Amino acid sequence: MHSPRATVGPSIGARLDRLPVTARHKRFVNVMALGNFFEIYELFLTSVLLSTLKEAFSLNGFSLSLFLASTVVGGFLGAVVVGRVADRIGRRGAYVITLSLYSAGTIACAFAPDIWTLIVCRFVIGIGLGGELPVTDSYLADILPPARRGYYAARAYTCAHVAVPVVGVLGLLLVDKAPFGIAGWRWMFAIGSLGALLTFFVRRGLPESPRWLEMVGRSAEADKVTAVFERAAEAEGWRPPAATTKEEAIPSPTEARLPVRMLFRAPLARRTALMALLWTLGPIGYYGFSKLATLALEAKGFDLGSSLTFMTLSFLGSPIGSYLSMHIVEKAERKWILCAALTVMAAIGLAYGYAQSAVMITALGFCFTVVANIKTNATHIYQLEQFPTSLRTTANGWLFSLNRLSTAAAPFYMVPLFYGAGVGAVFIVGAAAMLLAATAVAFGVRTRGLSLENINTASRPESSPKAVIPSPHTRTTTRKP
Repeated sequence: MHSPRATVGPSIGARLDRLPVTARHKRFVNVMALGNFFEIYELFLTSVLLSTLKEAFSLNGFSLSLFLASTVVGGFLGAVVVGRVADRIGRRGAYVITLSLYSAGTIACAFAPDIWTLIVCRFVIGIGLGGELPVTDSYLADILPPARRGYYAARAYTCAHVAVPVVGVLGLLLVDKAPFGIAGWRWMFAIGSLGALLTFFVRRGLPESPRWLEMVGRSAEADKVTAVFERAAEAEGWRPPAATTKEEAIPSPTEARLPVRMLFRAPLARRTALMALLWTLGPIGYYGFSKLATLALEAKGFDLGSSLTFMTLSFLGSPIGSYLSMHIVEKAERKWILCAALTVMAAIGLAYGYAQSAVMITALGFCFTVVANIKTNATHIYQLEQFPTSLRTTANGWLFSLNRLSTAAAPFYMVPLFYGAGVGAVFIVGAAAMLLAATAVAFGVRTRGLSLENINTASRPESSPKAVIPSPHTRTTTRKP
């Protein structure tokens, strides 16, 4: 890894890290959350509409698997391509690409005349969604101060996860109806496309990432954007600390622009491998509940109306779990939160797979969703802290692409396993995958409260970075020369 460059005075990263969270930061988080809302909406739309689309288009085993895989295959391509593009042209420009593809694909789904058109449109949607997550995570990492980075990143995801019960409620209201003579499932796609267009207009006012601007040599623009955040903090009573000693006046390090091959060399290779394992195993553990739940409930003798009711009640756990994560992610190291959540998910998933009563199915589904969303938010936060600015979105994109690829492959072995060995076998395989992921994460690095530059400084041993950024609200003292 190349040595960090030095800048005159504090680097952009150091200036951003010393700020308190202001109203401007919160507006930024809210805009991120709006885009994520419709992204989560789309991801959970499949599980709600699966039985309806299966009947409407007479889906068989192969076409069903192809339909389920289309979005995630597109997501694989989008994560790889858009992730790299975002590190080349900036976070803001990449958003234009992702939202345009998502909007076009979703509105086209609402008018799809046959299953093959729907599959193609879902593939286009997947490209947009695949690029959205890595760009969002990198953007949040670039802007948020480390002392509260986990909390506000989780807050962005929490607002977004309100989409999960919204999808469930819309499913109950629209799936088996045809307002104005148009099938309810088409209305649900149309709602998603209108939301994406709204997000597009709101996000036009976002600034480019100052860390990215500095890294590519556009220092004047980086300074201008950072100064906006500093003025917002000063308006709320914050004052920048003065450098009063020779030691404190030493220029702050700025990250160098690194080649992609560094992701596969020490010290980053270990992180790349660990996160790849986590993102690959995650879909196996979650797939049975998120995609096959309605089919599993039908196999246990429940009709479609009952299945959708159980799923809606289970989905209520999504924003609750995400909200809880806001208050957990800053209390312990991210990796230990992940280990605990994965282990609990394995246990609840096994119990869900063998539950028979309506009360037990609903209760376990709710608990699984709560813990799953704590795990999901912790994973995103841990991921966005792992890599340097010049490779952050590239790494995020590639790793998300493994997640999409694993999810795309899942129906081709999970659906046959479901029909061949039953519901229980699906959840046994899922539990084993989650326990293996928990074991791997235990060997990860510490990140809580650390600046991104400190986590990614080449000279520091990877296993124990030590420089913790204090809370912006903590009173600082001046040392005597």
